[in-house]
Amino acid sequence: MHAPKLTPEIVLRAYAEGLFPMAESREDPSLFWVSPDARGVFPLESFKVARRLARTVRSDKFTVTVDTAFREVMEACAEPAEGREETWINAEILSLYGALFTGGYAHSVETRLDGQLVGGLYGVHLGGAFFGESMFSRATDASKVALVHLVARLKAGGFTLLDAQFLTPHLASLGAIEIPRVRYLAQLNTALGAPATWPSYCPASSGKAGMASLAPALGETALTGAAAMTAGAWPGELAMQLITQTS
Repeated sequence: MHAPKLTPEIVLRAYAEGLFPMAESREDPSLFWVSPDARGVFPLESFKVARRLARTVRSDKFTVTVDTAFREVMEACAEPAEGREETWINAEILSLYGALFTGGYAHSVETRLDGQLVGGLYGVHLGGAFFGESMFSRATDASKVALVHLVARLKAGGFTLLDAQFLTPHLASLGAIEIPRVRYLAQLNTALGAPATWPSYCPASSGKAGMASLAPALGETALTGAAAMTAGAWPGELAMQLITQTS
């Protein structure tokens, strides 16, 4: 079903109904709605990180930031890559999701190596649901580390659903599963009513600047210690702590 001229408000309403827009190709100006019979999701309550990847996350080899390069992440996701010569991210998708980002409904997670953007992902946040749209990687484990940090934030913020849209072998290797549409819509309905918030606090920087600790404050997870100072990246140790303590 082809979509009419879309606005960010229409896109958000569609997400709430289990739909999302796509284009046939990057050059095709038209969009259409998609609602797969089988939906890919990451079960947040049982998300596990493989040992080797956990070591990479904890090493802070990559500097991981959030919402600092949304457009660049989208453009990188739209580029052809090995095994993905054609993408569905066209000019209208770039414009729509840019507007959602400006409105606080879309987010990106970026991974950098020696200051260069080498991986990341982006998606839409609505209630307690996060709809993952696309990811890219220009260095080994760059997108996987971004995913781990995303899951840590979602758990810290009280999210209950991480939508992966379609299950691919790559996503399955990271823990995604496939569920029927009716089950997905039930989970979505529950997630939309969840009192979740996109975490806005950030430690000073990734690396060895200091350890963060978790403490409940006003019903939310707070950061204390040397790492809870100014906006920046979360240390990998904190991301792993959030995932393992709430699994």
